Amino acid sequence: QVQLVESGGGSVQAGGSLRLSCVGSGFSYRMYCMAWFRQAPGKEREGVASIDSDHISTYSDSVKGRFTISRDNAKNTLYLQMNVLKPEDTAMYYCATDIVGCELDSNEYDDWGQGTPVTVSS
Repeated sequence: QVQLVESGGGSVQAGGSLRLSCVGSGFSYRMYCMAWFRQAPGKEREGVASIDSDHISTYSDSVKGRFTISRDNAKNTLYLQMNVLKPEDTAMYYCATDIVGCELDSNEYDDWGQGTPVTVSS
């Protein structure tokens, strides 16, 4: 059974940083695409960043240059380093996994974590 457990969310002021983590189990972690999505209250879930089995990453335009996605296959752990945070980054952040593709399309992803909240105050 696939399990994804996120951690690292919290409250920060604008301009600050946070690092999110997501530990995966129950699947062949190193073979899968891993991704971060977020959902703000009243808004649709949007893709933030993804990283495939070859460590090739993709970012949404809204976070490019500020966020960095990485993975440690030895620890089955996905990271999202978030710098220069803005109030519009406030959302619940989810990690997700997919064996087929690695686009930032939530419809592609089969398994999701429970989310970790990020709040950025101005």
